[in-house]
Amino acid sequence: MNLPQGELLRRRVLEDVGTVLRTAFERELTGYARLESQDTLLLDADGVGVLTFEDGIPVAAYHTGSDAAGTEAVTDIGSTGPYRLELYELDEEITEQIHDDESLQIPPALPARQLSGETELVDQIRERAPETWQETTSDTSLDAVEQFLDDEQKVEAIRDHARSEAQSRADEWQFPTDQT
Repeated sequence: MNLPQGELLRRRVLEDVGTVLRTAFERELTGYARLESQDTLLLDADGVGVLTFEDGIPVAAYHTGSDAAGTEAVTDIGSTGPYRLELYELDEEITEQIHDDESLQIPPALPARQLSGETELVDQIRERAPETWQETTSDTSLDAVEQFLDDEQKVEAIRDHARSEAQSRADEWQFPTDQT
């Protein structure tokens, strides 16, 4: 996905993707967020996640490292924080071209539900999103994601594995760690 730079509105490091989604929603942003996770920053992982918005509603997603688009890209963006965020505003004509690509489209509430878990934000996005955008939620892979996220044991196992992997990397690189 090639995006022009646009007007930079915000650049910062943040812990929670929900902050990005809430900011875009409240500003009724037409543009995009560029999210670089801690895995990319610290572990030499590849890729940056991009979420595009129209009037504050998420419309499309892409991940440069995995070359994933749409709902798969949202999953790839979902690693743990912190994230380096850049939030850009773009002309509506430019975002329309991107949003016309069906392979990039996502259900409007998916990022809020999957990346932040803020049920209030999920509901607000669903209320504001046009009815025609809601139709993209028929994606069967979304059902699999929801089932996976509902399985707390699997999610906790992944968290435990990530913690142990991070600890082993910190030990390997001789970083001081807090074992509390």
